Amino acid sequence: MKFVISSSELLRGILAVSKAIPAKSPLPILENFLFVLKGNVLEITASDTELTLKTEVEVESTAEEGQIAVPANHLTNLLKELPDQPLTIKTLNDTSFECSWTTGTSTLPYFPAVDYPDITMVDNDSAVALDFPAQSLLEGISSTIYATADDEIRPMMNGILFDIDPEYTTLVASDSHKLICYTTKDVKTPEKASFILHKRPAGALRSLIGKNTETVQVSFDTKTVVFRFDSITMVCLLVVGRYPNYKTVIPQNNSNILKIDRSLLLNTVRRVSVCANKASNHIKFDLRPGSLEISAQDLGFSIAAYEKIGCQYDGDELSIGFKSSFIIEILGNLSCGDLVMKFSDSKHAALIVPAEDEPDSEKICGILMPIMIA
Repeated sequence: MKFVISSSELLRGILAVSKAIPAKSPLPILENFLFVLKGNVLEITASDTELTLKTEVEVESTAEEGQIAVPANHLTNLLKELPDQPLTIKTLNDTSFECSWTTGTSTLPYFPAVDYPDITMVDNDSAVALDFPAQSLLEGISSTIYATADDEIRPMMNGILFDIDPEYTTLVASDSHKLICYTTKDVKTPEKASFILHKRPAGALRSLIGKNTETVQVSFDTKTVVFRFDSITMVCLLVVGRYPNYKTVIPQNNSNILKIDRSLLLNTVRRVSVCANKASNHIKFDLRPGSLEISAQDLGFSIAAYEKIGCQYDGDELSIGFKSSFIIEILGNLSCGDLVMKFSDSKHAALIVPAEDEPDSEKICGILMPIMIA
């Protein structure tokens, strides 16, 4: 193998796929990038077997095609220290290759490409294929990923459910205490389909989608999903398991309705929760017509706080407890100006949605379980 490439372009390529390099792996070969050079295109692959990232970078000239596995950490650190300039990479023998630039040279080891594990792609005969508007996908992941769980017993809760219907697609995440749904009508399939994407590849996908990316091509079967956009291909093993029927837990008839400015409520909860018990983070909402009083206390340290704010509330007088960190998470990840919280009573889940006059009123839906209060 021998070729010339811009050092900054090569760095851009390896950084795009480096999120798939495992910190530690029982397979040392996975601590390397796989380079496959064909013509004037260099394909770079990184994988931990569950998440695989591939990208293509154009080279300036090719003297000899080939494929090798190169050490990820060493090559990345070297390229970060080089200014943008032509870089010549060539194999010297069966075990080492050379990187040469204007004023210097570095010799690094490489490994045979045949040692790199094969990447399982989707079964084209049974795969579902669709086009997902990139910014909708980005917004959907950002709106839900924080609500995923860390559950060893129910691994399906550690990912985002993509529930695809003929009329719309809903992304769902839940940790059993809170549930977030993001719905878009931009993505449809002739028949109902679904898959669960683990939070790690979901986070990597979110970081890779650029502002100028228009469409992400998605194809999936029962085991694998593939995302293609720009010059990047992401291959992920899906989370195995049946996701709970989230639609049955969305409250339908909550008659006590609070409408309030989101930023006002968020900042008030943040202030009051400073005096909440650090272990439980419990706060209390006391709802009355025209007012909401939020309070917290920690009897162990003899501290307490409360704040009363104006609001629009239609319903019975109600006292209900929540975990402040969950409220802050949900409100902090919404972008609306005004929101609506709907309550049934102090024992059932509260529904949180943007107000009807907000642009995202039909996109985002949050459910938060209450906690018992003294």
